[in-house]
Amino acid sequence: MQRISCLGPVGSYSELAAKRMCPDAEVILCHSFTDAVRKLMAGETDGAVLPVENSLNGGVLECLDLLEEQDIFAREEFPLPVDHRLAVLEGVKYEDIKRIYSHEQALGQCANFLERNFPDAEYVGTASTVESLGRLDKCSAGIVGSHIEREGVVLSGTNIADNKSNFTRFVLVERRGKLPEKSAMVFFSAVCADRPGSLLGLLKIFLRHGLNLTRIESRPVKGEFGQYRFFIEFAGDLASEWVQKALAEAEASCEQFKLLGAYL
Repeated sequence: MQRISCLGPVGSYSELAAKRMCPDAEVILCHSFTDAVRKLMAGETDGAVLPVENSLNGGVLECLDLLEEQDIFAREEFPLPVDHRLAVLEGVKYEDIKRIYSHEQALGQCANFLERNFPDAEYVGTASTVESLGRLDKCSAGIVGSHIEREGVVLSGTNIADNKSNFTRFVLVERRGKLPEKSAMVFFSAVCADRPGSLLGLLKIFLRHGLNLTRIESRPVKGEFGQYRFFIEFAGDLASEWVQKALAEAEASCEQFKLLGAYL
């Protein structure tokens, strides 16, 4: 049976994504994204499921760094709808709540709701949304997914996110090996030379080849102040001649280049 690692604990959005992407696999829950990739690289699992982008908050920086730093390759993507609910212990009244626990992304995605209803509360970040359930008491609440069911815990009847059209994009990564024979999307990172027009020159390569860029995001290069790495995705079949030509030209034009993934 295939084994897939992801961020836990039980009930996390990562576990939900892993089960939907790999319904026949054994899901191995980990204490961090780094641990999920470590288990993959050690051969303890066959793949790892990582969130790479949220439709409201943008890139998940820790996971982008892991794609860049580790010898892994994204082979499948899955957009997971995010439905945030306020969780309290049975009998707890909203006016008694002094602290709100959840993952920092969930807190950010529900900021307007929290400000309206709990303007004086303390917001405390946790490693995952579901971890907030372990912190609940008579003066606190958590933010968890609507799929969570826990005895003694009551969820709000509606989604409390500020934007109800909220998705997190997950990717299934494996140890780098043979590239896929076909893809609809290609994902890579690049560091351009520190001179005027270098990024424009990179982007024009894809224009010349008629390839549509669907995402570009910058991230500071660790240890090199003022230098940035660009994470770029475009629509294309990795097996096609013009995509191969575009990637070869892109790599030649950059100081650093890495193919991060290709998927349907």
